[in-house]
Amino acid sequence: MTGPVEALLVVDVQRALVEGDTAVPDATDLLDRLRSLVERARGSGVPVLHLQDNGVDDDLIRRGTEGWELALAPADGEPVIGKDADDGFEGTVLDQLLRAHGVETLAVVGIQSEMCVAATVRGAIARGFAVVLPRDGHATFDIPAAGPSAPGVAARLVSRVAEWSLGDSVDAPDTVEAVLFAERHA
Repeated sequence: MTGPVEALLVVDVQRALVEGDTAVPDATDLLDRLRSLVERARGSGVPVLHLQDNGVDDDLIRRGTEGWELALAPADGEPVIGKDADDGFEGTVLDQLLRAHGVETLAVVGIQSEMCVAATVRGAIARGFAVVLPRDGHATFDIPAAGPSAPGVAARLVSRVAEWSLGDSVDAPDTVEAVLFAERHA
């Protein structure tokens, strides 16, 4: 596994994506795992950064709505970075914040595996960061069937394919518990 993680990036864990009829499958379990991971990161003193999709093309998470709100409340001082693109680095201060903290290795978790999570991981890799993407730390939705040549795909398989598509450029431990944080207490 990659060396100790120096920052945790939580991607688009917004209320409409984890609550009610519009939630990703097994959202409650995902939230429990992410909550525990965030607390471990905070306890080790590494920066925790939150990405928040502004829902430019998605009424479900449109900026200012209840569904847009973060499901995991940031602690005092934790940056919340609004974004209009899938890649959390595009048009944001994410890169500058990570570099200001001297981060070389970060863990990425959140929603949607094949969209914003994968795009942000690719953005991190393109900028020279090492990435840890725990398999049980990201989720997405089932893909509905779209005809005889396009069968439906279960969300857990979509997430697995998204992680697989990143190749060996990421470290993908099976669980969030396997993520090791650097101790960065002042």
